[in-house]
Amino acid sequence: MSDLIEGYLGKRVDGTKSRMPALLDRWQSITGLILGLFIIGHMFFTSSILLGKEAMYAETKLFEGSLFLSEPQPALVSLAATFIFIVFIVHAGLAMRKFPYKYREYKMLKTHSAHLGHIDTTLWMVQAATGFGMFFLGSAHLWMMVAEPDRIGPYASADRIYSDHFGILYALLIALVVLHAMVGLYRLTMKWGFTVMSNPREGRKRNKAIMWGAILFFSLLAYSALATYWSIGKSHAKDYGERYVPQSQMMSGGES
Repeated sequence: MSDLIEGYLGKRVDGTKSRMPALLDRWQSITGLILGLFIIGHMFFTSSILLGKEAMYAETKLFEGSLFLSEPQPALVSLAATFIFIVFIVHAGLAMRKFPYKYREYKMLKTHSAHLGHIDTTLWMVQAATGFGMFFLGSAHLWMMVAEPDRIGPYASADRIYSDHFGILYALLIALVVLHAMVGLYRLTMKWGFTVMSNPREGRKRNKAIMWGAILFFSLLAYSALATYWSIGKSHAKDYGERYVPQSQMMSGGES
């Protein structure tokens, strides 16, 4: 119980300062960095559909262990998703320490932000808002990957987006994820001094330009992939549930 008090109040029961908030803040940064890098990789991986169904299928099997297993195992995807889900929950719990819990605190923060006119303060508020939305939409997506790892593929993913009507959820999730991740990575570079070097003012300007460029790039990439999945799902609707068969297996009549 005393650790919980230390973590949230920043003081020990005897009134002295605690190091616990600094430790929790460090772990918030570590888990945020893991998730930010994962999101970048994940968006590249899911966007493989832009290279064609064969490329997306090959990548799916790669994550199922096709390089070292004679029979790919979707359970490997489930294990990876479980790890990310745990990191996601831990990160969310650590981040909630800094949210304004009372309406009065929220009003003070909003007034402070408006009067100060500081873009980084506004970006923190953007992170808080997108993080709140991600807690629900992101949890739904991650749980789906944990529970149904075998429903990933050119047709399976497209069916989920079009026929199962998950396209709306993913369209909202992309906006939240891209903003939250890119703003978060930018704030990490500033908080810990990455790439700022000897000129903090120029470093902030450069890092912020990279952040906006990354937001634009990954938004275009992710929405292009989503549109492609939706188009495939629409064409495949009459054969809903049928799995994609790669060219290499067509001759032998295999399915996946």
